[in-house]
Amino acid sequence: MQSRVALVTGGTGGIGTSIIRRLAQSGHKVATNYRDEARGRAWQEKMKAEGIDVTIAQGDVASPEGARGLVDEVERQIGPVEILVNNAGITRDTTFHKMSAEQWNEVICTNLNSCFNVTRPVIEGMRARKWGRIIQISSINGQKGQYGQANYAAAKAGMHGFTISLAQENAKFGITVNTVSPGYIGTDMVMAVPEEIREKIVAQIPTGRLGTPDEIAYAVGFFIPDEAGWITGANLSANGGQYMGW
Repeated sequence: MQSRVALVTGGTGGIGTSIIRRLAQSGHKVATNYRDEARGRAWQEKMKAEGIDVTIAQGDVASPEGARGLVDEVERQIGPVEILVNNAGITRDTTFHKMSAEQWNEVICTNLNSCFNVTRPVIEGMRARKWGRIIQISSINGQKGQYGQANYAAAKAGMHGFTISLAQENAKFGITVNTVSPGYIGTDMVMAVPEEIREKIVAQIPTGRLGTPDEIAYAVGFFIPDEAGWITGANLSANGGQYMGW
């Protein structure tokens, strides 16, 4: 596989770290963003101790200016972005009748607007080079909804609408655009949930367990090789069978 330049937003979290690890181990040059420099540098050193060299740059992807600055810095350091994984995401959970405009806007800006903010600075270069891979990390809750997550579900559903429109516009330029929709993954955040609640979640999953970040990274990796060049506008549901659509 040819070595490419990959940018994974929100790469210092559990799923993002696994995606970065897989891309780096596949021979790609990988970058991600940070907002807290001390935490970002500590994470970078941890990855380096594993033998994985990751470029990091400051950038708030919820901001158009922050995202463009991030892309400019990554391209200055390691070259034009050829693989983009829009992975950054937050939650601000509460039932809608109690939800503030701030809780709505924070989630929409970070989870959905970031797709525009980061993709816009890289798409023209991909079109000019006639090759690109863009992958959104959505969620099972963008497919089926979730109590207390009207903001999150709206953003995650919107990500796939973005995917299928962008896929149509750019297919003839050698650019594929796809979505991965994880179910419940055993990240630090999920494992911090009380055990009795986790057990209720697992009881709804036909495979009988939570997923792993590495399984989501595998799903992302599936879309990247040249052999995947005829797959675009797709959504890969990686959820242990908890939600089945076609």
